[in-house]
Amino acid sequence: MISRTVLLASAAGIALLASPAFAEDSAAADAATASSANNEIIVTAQRREEKAQEVPIALSVIGGPEIDSKGAFNINRLQQSQPSVQFYSSNPRNSAINIRGLGAPFGLTNDGIEQGVGFYIDGVYVGRAGASTFDFVDIQRVEILRGPQGTLYGKNTTAGAVNVTTRAPSFEPEGRVELSSGNYSFMQAKASVSGPIVADTLAARLSASYSKRDGTIDNVRTGEDLHRMNSFSTRGQLLWKPSSSLDFTLAGDYNWQNPLCCVQYYARLAPTQRPLARQYTALAGAFGYTPPTKDPFDRVTDLDADLNARQTMAGVSLTGNWDLGPATITSISAWRNWDWSPANDRDFIGLPITTVSANPSHQTQWSQELRLTSNGKTRLQYTLGAYYFHQKINTNGVQVQGSAASRWLLSGTDASNPNVLNGLTSTNTIRFSNDSFAVFGKLNWEPVNGLHIQPGVRVNYDKKSGYYDAVVSIANSQYNFTATAANVQAMLDSKTGTAKTTFQNQINTLAPQHYEPHFDDWNVSGDITLSYDFSQDIHGYATYAKSFKSGGINLSGLPLNSTSTGVDLTTQTVKPENVNHFEVGLKTQFLDHKVTLNLAGFWDEIKDYQTTVNANAVNVIRGYLANAPKVRVRGFEFDSAFRPSDRFNVYVNGAFTDAKFVKFTNAPCPPELAGGTAPTGTQVASPAGTAGGISPVSCNISGQVLPGISKWSVSWGGEYNVPLGGDGAEVYFGYDGSYRSRFSSNPSPSAYMYIDSYSLHNFRLGFRRDHFNIFGWVRNAFNEKYFELLSTQSGSSGLIVGQPGDPRTWGGHGQARLLIV
Repeated sequence: MISRTVLLASAAGIALLASPAFAEDSAAADAATASSANNEIIVTAQRREEKAQEVPIALSVIGGPEIDSKGAFNINRLQQSQPSVQFYSSNPRNSAINIRGLGAPFGLTNDGIEQGVGFYIDGVYVGRAGASTFDFVDIQRVEILRGPQGTLYGKNTTAGAVNVTTRAPSFEPEGRVELSSGNYSFMQAKASVSGPIVADTLAARLSASYSKRDGTIDNVRTGEDLHRMNSFSTRGQLLWKPSSSLDFTLAGDYNWQNPLCCVQYYARLAPTQRPLARQYTALAGAFGYTPPTKDPFDRVTDLDADLNARQTMAGVSLTGNWDLGPATITSISAWRNWDWSPANDRDFIGLPITTVSANPSHQTQWSQELRLTSNGKTRLQYTLGAYYFHQKINTNGVQVQGSAASRWLLSGTDASNPNVLNGLTSTNTIRFSNDSFAVFGKLNWEPVNGLHIQPGVRVNYDKKSGYYDAVVSIANSQYNFTATAANVQAMLDSKTGTAKTTFQNQINTLAPQHYEPHFDDWNVSGDITLSYDFSQDIHGYATYAKSFKSGGINLSGLPLNSTSTGVDLTTQTVKPENVNHFEVGLKTQFLDHKVTLNLAGFWDEIKDYQTTVNANAVNVIRGYLANAPKVRVRGFEFDSAFRPSDRFNVYVNGAFTDAKFVKFTNAPCPPELAGGTAPTGTQVASPAGTAGGISPVSCNISGQVLPGISKWSVSWGGEYNVPLGGDGAEVYFGYDGSYRSRFSSNPSPSAYMYIDSYSLHNFRLGFRRDHFNIFGWVRNAFNEKYFELLSTQSGSSGLIVGQPGDPRTWGGHGQARLLIV
């Protein structure tokens, strides 16, 4: 019998929003996460349930209802409310999550490197940031931990962790449904159902989500709209509790995305040191080519290559908890799979320069974590763990040059012969194997009331093996050959005169390469935190951490030697990062918990910082990894909330981040210093932007800023509600804003590669009562024009391309929770 059912929507509600949906009241549905009466939030950041305000870690918690109300249904949108989080994505695979500017190198993804920010789903580490871009569905909370977490979490994380917790199966039958729609034909539907199968022993939960939206960019060449949204996610869980002290959760998920994306196109021009006849304006004029617009915010492009960004993600995990009384044993066994099927236009314009650029990739990972955690509030608490992670990645890529490539990329007589590069193809076979094993532990000792001493240690072993083989071939009316790394020198020696020059141009454009990099290393890291409870509502802490980010291998091609046709094998591997982290913080609540103010200051010194560099070459289209000798990141953060009554609340969060290369004397140069001739003898480099000038071999960028990091980042907002009658119904108005100051979008700072500061403003107006919620929303309400990324076209043409952020969008959303007995 259904004793209580919340109806999905009324006709009046449909008429009001023209896009109905249904929802629950946030406080009622997620009482396990937060108590609205005293503003206490419970987290598991330290592997046990604790009040967030008492955890001596800089952290943020976003509950499921807050995610829904802000439209933050994936990690990209979540960053707008988290000033210390940076998320970059030129397509789902080329995604990176950074915290305080650290985590992953800024630029295109290289499979052979570790993440510095761990992304976890119900305790399972996700080995690639691209596999974390799924839509959130049935989420209880997201915890964002800032700073090294390697002594608490299975996989080593030097910059922080994003810990996603889904709603567990319930022994109280319930259903949830959400619907949203908006402009650009946006439609999103989410639903979940949970309840007992065997009373008090076996329960299940099934959740699903589907999202679709038209694109925000028009391709005038194909008639397609780009940057679409098209995704489906489902997750199932079984909870078995054979006794009050033992439980097992079997979970499985499948996620599919097929957006027609992702594009970057004409943003601006930067003068380089190539001869003027070989820079963008002259080259485009030689073809009679003009882009459909030079204003990127007209959202129009003419890309001529196929585009695709399809990916599937799936996983199975088994989590067991055995309460022994003094302690709990937790085991997490997991398998995850990720398939990536891309197609890109890597010349970024409507000419057949690079007609195919795709690196389809398949990843599988297995992990096992075993953890022992003390129970209860005792003088000595502990967490001890062991972790094993195995990952394999197989990639079979291809790059093909088109009929415009010779003129665009070459000089001399070969530039006027399309056949020199037309059809030139590099077929790449890439393999990667990664094994990691660690034991870790952390103590929490309270020698006297209020004083906590928390040392932690981690012993880690990493082994990485790679295989990279690029075979270059061409088959057209004038040229036919197949070149491998093994035979290219013999082929070069067999040619003379212009034939030798042409062959040299061909293999310098797409170089045959073969190398098998290997890396393995042990490291010991640790941390110690001193914290003191000045009162029930004031807590201070100080932390020092010695952390390591595992070394890596380059798996996107290597730069060529300057004196031969071979590749530079000295760049096969990159050293581990060595991080010294210092942090102090204060967590406070006052006025009967109506006001929360948390402060944190941090200072990180990183030796052998791992960075993506781009030598503006064609043959290494994705850039390669290198070590900068020393980097420093320092700053402070604040999180504040004011809730004077149940009717009104506001928040302001901010971060100041000062991130610089302390020492990097041999960095690749920015585009305005690239493309010229190499200096010989006593020659010195020409001033930046000198056409036909002399380019330095490398540049000293010591003292300059790291890419992707805004010095200032702030988020703010609030909500005001007015009661309707005495039955809990209310009308409410909500607002969320965010601001980022300008930041560099190039590994080496360039005067032409800064993204200007911008602010975003989101509004919502709705009605809720008990387990029903319906509201209208506007995102980017003032239609701010901003870039998410800027990149350079290969070959030093001077073209800067950009990926614009979403324009103004609007629509309606609603949720409902159904209780069934």
